[in-house]
Amino acid sequence: MSNPTMNKTSRIYVAGHRGLVGSAIVRRLEMDGHENLLLRTRTELDLRDRQATFTFFEQECPEYVFLAAAKVGGILANDTYPADFLSENLAIQQNVIQAAHRFGVTKLLFLGSSCIYPRECPQPIKEDYLLTGPLEPTNEWYAIAKIAGIKLCQAYNKQHRTRFISAMPTNLYGPNDNFDLSTSHVLPAMIRKFHEAKVQQETTGEKATVTLWGSGNPRREFLHVDDLADACLHLMRHYEGNDPINVGTGEDVTIRELAEIIAEVTGFEGEVVWDASKPDGTPRKLLDVTRMQNLGWSASIPLAHGIRDTSHWFRSSAKSSETVRG
Repeated sequence: MSNPTMNKTSRIYVAGHRGLVGSAIVRRLEMDGHENLLLRTRTELDLRDRQATFTFFEQECPEYVFLAAAKVGGILANDTYPADFLSENLAIQQNVIQAAHRFGVTKLLFLGSSCIYPRECPQPIKEDYLLTGPLEPTNEWYAIAKIAGIKLCQAYNKQHRTRFISAMPTNLYGPNDNFDLSTSHVLPAMIRKFHEAKVQQETTGEKATVTLWGSGNPRREFLHVDDLADACLHLMRHYEGNDPINVGTGEDVTIRELAEIIAEVTGFEGEVVWDASKPDGTPRKLLDVTRMQNLGWSASIPLAHGIRDTSHWFRSSAKSSETVRG
């Protein structure tokens, strides 16, 4: 007997649908003609609340779940709020995964992160390297929570024969990203810094300077969130394995090269200063995406094109905010 497959009439719950990943998954589902989407804001449903989560699952009976809800942030946020990152993510994952089993969800996709892998991993990083060494200290709290989520899915599969799968995306960016400089990741933070510096330069006529953290030497891989959403639907339809699957582009750039791309896209012509007193984080993080490619999927959005798209979205949303305030 074959496993049932998600179709146009399936009841689909996207947890975290207003976030970077969740909103992209919703866009992709709607593009495919899925109209039976179950969506709740954080105000409507606090997934840290076990009883509220169980009540939702009991009443709405979702058949498929994309678990994209999480407390996320960059190095500064992780380092400042370690207890929040660990406890809140553990609570969200446990409540949703347990409810999915209790109320008969057909299949669940858990979204992890490439930060689950050891700091000094061989490159590119294979899924098999999980738990083979110490984590990167600047985001270990978030990483430990995500590892627990993977293991909880595997435990339910082993004990209850559930169909809970896990995807491990690389560094993400795109529309609906977080551009708050105190909590954002490197790519959206750079877009905002370069954009605001350019505006300042045009306003004052003086040459602007952008200061960036670290040496600029670490290498990072960046995946547009629309590519990730496409990969998530592909996995939900075609993957039944117990092991987490890496999702990335298979290519990386230095942070310095990233800055050059963003400067060109935003039209910034000032000076870039690297503050070497600030941490670099992991020296290199490139995922081995062989398993994903063997499942018939590869990323399709080039980095410069994706950055241009994201920069345009940021400028448009910034103008909208100014209009509302005005």
